[in-house]
Amino acid sequence: MDQSSDEQLSITITGLSEWKIDNLEQSGRGLLLNTTRGDLKTIIHHDPEFPTDKGVIWLSGASGGFDGPANGLYRKLSEKISPEITSLRVDYRMPNNLIECVLDVLASVSFLTGTMHKELVLVGHSFGGAVVIKSSSFSPEVKSVIALASQTHGATEASLVSPRSLLLIHGDEDTVLDPECSQTIFNWAKEPKEFFLINGTGHSFREKEEDLTFKIESWIKDVFN
Repeated sequence: MDQSSDEQLSITITGLSEWKIDNLEQSGRGLLLNTTRGDLKTIIHHDPEFPTDKGVIWLSGASGGFDGPANGLYRKLSEKISPEITSLRVDYRMPNNLIECVLDVLASVSFLTGTMHKELVLVGHSFGGAVVIKSSSFSPEVKSVIALASQTHGATEASLVSPRSLLLIHGDEDTVLDPECSQTIFNWAKEPKEFFLINGTGHSFREKEEDLTFKIESWIKDVFN
């Protein structure tokens, strides 16, 4: 689907409400974005007493969910960077539907920009990598994109990420999506861009959680500094 046909699709937030997080291991506040295409479940990490104009939107793989790879990386990093940086962890309305998931990102961007966030980073894993790459060019507030073990399907427009920065991270032992996927996306993309290969880890990055966490946190802080 080309960008002109994408523009025929739209999503609008019609209301907000809270939802109760039953999982005791979770942190943050359950926030439901009521949209013209259905309700979108998110978890937000922020402190109303500590206003910030910086935010990160976190997207998982094709099956959705909130926690991401590497033993709950998204939850842990959201806790760590709050309240200086707001985090919005998003669970897709229609997992594995690329265009609907892109619209979920655009709704999330709309919510954060509507709450005075002016600089955003998008992070996606696997299928979510393609989602954030495809979403980035529609929002001037997006300053950078991080794609973790990304698939190539849906990421062919990686050149449109520029002039935003693009960080591609892959494990050299990934048997789900070969590291060559990120290399291919890197070749498609324009500067500024970086491909970071982590040795000794697979698709979920569980074996190298600390290395992945350090790289992502450092990149996000560099974007916002």
